[in-house]
Amino acid sequence: MKEKTGLWRKSILLVDDEEIIRHTLRRDIKEMGYGATAVADGEAALAALQEHYYDLVLTDLCMEGISGLEVLKGAKARDPEIGVIILTGFGDISSAIEALRGGADDYLLKPYAFEDLALRLGNCLEKQELKKRLKVYENILPICSVCKKIRNDKGREPGRGDWQTIEEYLQREAGMLPSHAYCPDCYAQAMQDLEAFKSARKE
Repeated sequence: MKEKTGLWRKSILLVDDEEIIRHTLRRDIKEMGYGATAVADGEAALAALQEHYYDLVLTDLCMEGISGLEVLKGAKARDPEIGVIILTGFGDISSAIEALRGGADDYLLKPYAFEDLALRLGNCLEKQELKKRLKVYENILPICSVCKKIRNDKGREPGRGDWQTIEEYLQREAGMLPSHAYCPDCYAQAMQDLEAFKSARKE
């Protein structure tokens, strides 16, 4: 499944102050086919986020110094698209809910099951990929296949925008007044049509 979705290339930052948990998580995540970097506290996590890009952060909630909630805020400030999963004990479930309200994508209870970890990582990363694809589609301009007008949905509900000529669109959105010219292919075709017209008139 990973090869079909491309998720095996994803990079995950692990943050936990317990060495045995860092070691186990890193081993399990690598076994799933993801890249994994492990750090021991929130300060190191924020530094790593500034130096490298990670697709997802899996962070312990309760740590001395910089907490998991602060790691969450730092990760989302670095890039709102970074996935963040909170790792917490059963007794801190209310704090995990608070983290979800603060922008975390999911939470995982300790001790975790390998299958549960795999499911939550996979769901989070697939949701992230879907958001990226939707953003690409949002950036595609709807253009009429007949008259070539552009539908401008800016400030409108998608699909309810005004249809504008290319000239109108460029002037309104980019402040540009386009000058008209021939591309090489159209110029060659125009010359061919002109020669054909001249030949027809001679006949």
